[in-house]
Amino acid sequence: MGKEQKGGGLVLGAFSAVAFLLLLTFFCSSVLDVNPLESWKDQLSYLRDGFSSKNGGNDTEEVYVEPLYFLLERLVRGDDKIQLNTTGFSCQSEVCVASKPVRIDNNALTVYIPTSESRIDRVIKPYVDKLARNQVSSVRIVTGDSDHSPACHFTHDVPAVVFSSGGFAGNLFHEMDEIIIPLFITSRHFQSRVKFVITDYKAWWVSKYSRILENLSGFEVINPETNGGVHCFPGGVVGLKFHGFLALNITDIPGGYSMYDFKHFLRESYNLRFNNVSKIERGKKPRLMLISRQNSRVFLNEEEMVVMMEELGFEVIRPRPNRMSNLGKFAEEVNSCSVMVGAHGAGLTNEMFLPAGAVAVQLVPLGLDWASTYYFGIPAIEMGVNYLEYKIEPEESSLLETYGRNHPIVNDPESIYAKGYFTFRAVYVDGQNLKVNVGRFRETLVQAMELIGQSNPPLAAPPLA
Repeated sequence: MGKEQKGGGLVLGAFSAVAFLLLLTFFCSSVLDVNPLESWKDQLSYLRDGFSSKNGGNDTEEVYVEPLYFLLERLVRGDDKIQLNTTGFSCQSEVCVASKPVRIDNNALTVYIPTSESRIDRVIKPYVDKLARNQVSSVRIVTGDSDHSPACHFTHDVPAVVFSSGGFAGNLFHEMDEIIIPLFITSRHFQSRVKFVITDYKAWWVSKYSRILENLSGFEVINPETNGGVHCFPGGVVGLKFHGFLALNITDIPGGYSMYDFKHFLRESYNLRFNNVSKIERGKKPRLMLISRQNSRVFLNEEEMVVMMEELGFEVIRPRPNRMSNLGKFAEEVNSCSVMVGAHGAGLTNEMFLPAGAVAVQLVPLGLDWASTYYFGIPAIEMGVNYLEYKIEPEESSLLETYGRNHPIVNDPESIYAKGYFTFRAVYVDGQNLKVNVGRFRETLVQAMELIGQSNPPLAAPPLA
């Protein structure tokens, strides 16, 4: 009896939702510039298919997916939302959103969106970092009269999200910061009912992040170079939403996802065992992962550092680049550690795989205070990870030996930054190595050891430089 009532309520709810959707579309035709006859079948199909069993069969829980229009509307705010409600298309901020059918010519990387307005051509690069856009292919968006839109070769019943895997791909920080987290922000609320069209397609990148892509979308990704022709979708998004360095702004995310939710998503995607450092087996030495660097910001006395760490009671792990290439296996290894130590650099991005309550220790080279705080310090705290930093003194930097104590590079990094980013980068990011004062650094690791032995909440954010 209970099951019959549940099923009857579901059917009634479905018809009510369908009726509301039809009323909404005809209202839009009267008041707004949206033609219900061109999109109601797509919306109805998406709504119908949104009622699905989690496990199949008649006795499993039904999952309801919101009508496509509302899912797309949740991606825009302010004037963008007004524009989307008025015309069915918005492209005034970092992403372009269409709540009406779109046609994507993969051969020409052109998106056609019919509206009653005069024809407008736009060209955007679907990648969030402007410094990298010269390495990103352009996507042309054509809005206006649909008479000149190409015919459909392939028709899909879920929306498309178009983004690039170009830019700074190959660097873990940039991949997470500029593609993976923005992709999560943009697509998670579709509950896997979305298809990814990836420009600047790189097979190795898709393979590297296959678990994440499969968890965000229930469909094969589309590579425009090999999946040519014109693909038609009931709606679409071009570009990804970006909230800052390794950041999720919960008040501006569809579904209100936080960094906690993103870390849960990562644990789910990679089947990570430990959600809290307290769950790691006791009785063994706590594992400390030391991120070694090969080209710049190298620890010149790394062996001496390791001896000190082991004397403190840590089991020290030093992953090499070949071990970090398999992200799934490496994430599992990071997740088994209580402490991660590294100089400012992309390797510290792996702090997102640490269990809550673990400790991330960042060694901050000369001149990199601001970047260290905003790239890894504040994000670590948002992830529920304790954050400690060890600031390198001039005596510990190779820059002192190269330029001398009285040189502006050593005593006035801001004056070097004023000469431009690339000048600054050549000196402080690419041009210095570190010889750590082991006695002084030992005090920081003693603090880390104390933290993992307690059930304290994460430390407060470090003071801004």
